[in-house]
Amino acid sequence: MTSEQREPAIRASDLVKVFGTVRAIDGVSFDLAPGRIYGLLGPNGSGKTTLIRLLTGLTRATEGSAEVLGVAMPSRQNLARIGYMTQSDGIYPTLTVADNARFFAAAYGVRDRQAVLAALAVVELADRAAATAMDLSGGQRRRLSLACALVHEPAVLFLDEPTVGVDPLLRVQFWQHFRRLADGGTTIVVSSHVMDEADRCDELLFVRSGKVIARGTGTQLREHAGTADLEQAFLRFAGDGGVTP
Repeated sequence: MTSEQREPAIRASDLVKVFGTVRAIDGVSFDLAPGRIYGLLGPNGSGKTTLIRLLTGLTRATEGSAEVLGVAMPSRQNLARIGYMTQSDGIYPTLTVADNARFFAAAYGVRDRQAVLAALAVVELADRAAATAMDLSGGQRRRLSLACALVHEPAVLFLDEPTVGVDPLLRVQFWQHFRRLADGGTTIVVSSHVMDEADRCDELLFVRSGKVIARGTGTQLREHAGTADLEQAFLRFAGDGGVTP
């Protein structure tokens, strides 16, 4: 059975989120097949983080519904199968690197020391395991946040601007690991406003003003917009009011 024939790993159905007079998410619907990397691309303030928070159940929809792995969100039990790296560093500054990873592992019911060591090795922090988190550089804190999101080997992984503040070499290594995870069946949703990472995703969703204005592979979106540049493609879709190929 192909991924297209299987049940979607993530489903959004007419999602709406209103803050006061602002429709931060405005009628978003999609199905995302398992084992693929999806990029949520759009400028700051377009609704990417709010959409992720709706899908993870960290905020409730004003209208519509979200499902992850066939379970309606929010669901506390389902969180054990979901990883989420937030835009800000979600770590405890007074704990050591290893204790941060152990804490998040235990929160997900994982007490295997090797799982903690493996997660720290992925982000190249194994040699800083005894260091206090507050003594890390900004890039190292981002790496620790990623390790904490990966430590329980989630089936679905949400990454909100994961490579901000990360040096170019480690960014490449991050994406190599994301690809290995997806090849192993993990569904990954990555939000970014940096277009040059888009081609590392299997499929892209352009987000603007709380709406998905276009969806497809990078090649499809370029061809449909009539440009070789993804940033220009985004601007053309935004100017057209959004036309999904």
